[in-house]
Amino acid sequence: MKTYINGMGCISAQNTFETEFLSEVAINETENVVYANQPSYKEFIPPAAIRRMAKGVKMGIAASTKALKEANVETPDAIITGTGMGCVEDSEKFLKAILDNKEEFLTPTSFIQSTHNTVGGQIALGLQCKGYNFTYVNGAVSFETALLDAKMQIENEEANTILVGGIDEATQHTLDLYKLINLIKKEEDQPYSVLHSKSKGIVFSEGASFFVLENQKKENSYASIEAITMVNTLEVTEVENFIESFLADNNLKVTDIDAVLLGNNGDIEFDSYYNISNSIFKNTPQMYYKHLSGEYNTASAFGFWIASNVMKMQHIPQVISMNSLEKEKYQTILLYNQYQGKDHSLIVLKKC
Repeated sequence: MKTYINGMGCISAQNTFETEFLSEVAINETENVVYANQPSYKEFIPPAAIRRMAKGVKMGIAASTKALKEANVETPDAIITGTGMGCVEDSEKFLKAILDNKEEFLTPTSFIQSTHNTVGGQIALGLQCKGYNFTYVNGAVSFETALLDAKMQIENEEANTILVGGIDEATQHTLDLYKLINLIKKEEDQPYSVLHSKSKGIVFSEGASFFVLENQKKENSYASIEAITMVNTLEVTEVENFIESFLADNNLKVTDIDAVLLGNNGDIEFDSYYNISNSIFKNTPQMYYKHLSGEYNTASAFGFWIASNVMKMQHIPQVISMNSLEKEKYQTILLYNQYQGKDHSLIVLKKC
């Protein structure tokens, strides 16, 4: 069985929810934290419930609703989400309440909603979906792990339609901690750039991207997912071999790749992993995306959304192009992402 992408919904730092693919783009060079461009949630969530929901849950419900609508699916067979930090906003609220109230008179609401699987649970409640519901918390490959689970279920005919998503939210206390350990770029490092960075750290962000994966090719199918692999740690010198052996395992060569999407995030300490753009992929059209989305644990889900759209449109917009190379047809796209030298992932998409 092949796995087809038949519907997508994306909320990110850009206006990706209510516009055509990258028709409105704002390049950030001055903020070291960029927040999601959130839509109006009134059409997706009852007003009384909106007040009690954390930002991540609201983003997840809206993005998943759009993906299901586009795929013309009412209830999926399974819901699989990936998240790095989960519903960290409610976690912070609960921990603050513990300290402020000296561990007494605590309301359980924030605790109940602080778990990582809250997003998947709330989506299932809204859809009355009683199928397989799983959340992967696996660092920067949380989304890829969820994607691999879905692909295996469809290939083994355990499910026909699966909703898969990657979601993370940015909250103040966590951001303060990240700034303390210099994970986030300093103010004096402005203007921030991804491709021409001279500083350590990242521009931090948040977002939610959901996809409907099915075993049936439809008129509105974006692409098919051919292969996924992950590895925890690699040296910079091992990346080429990692990619070439993965392609060989899937009967592909470097010359078969029509475009490559790289996860450069502007951290000079670790962007050397993407030097493959000057070696094995120097004659291949190259794309990047974290100048639009910022960096977070499941930013690769935004990259997956980008690659799927490029595959469907058969065109690489200038704003995500890393070099001037183009091809008439994009039959095979390779996605490569890593975070701080760990959690390396490769995904191959094919035109369907």
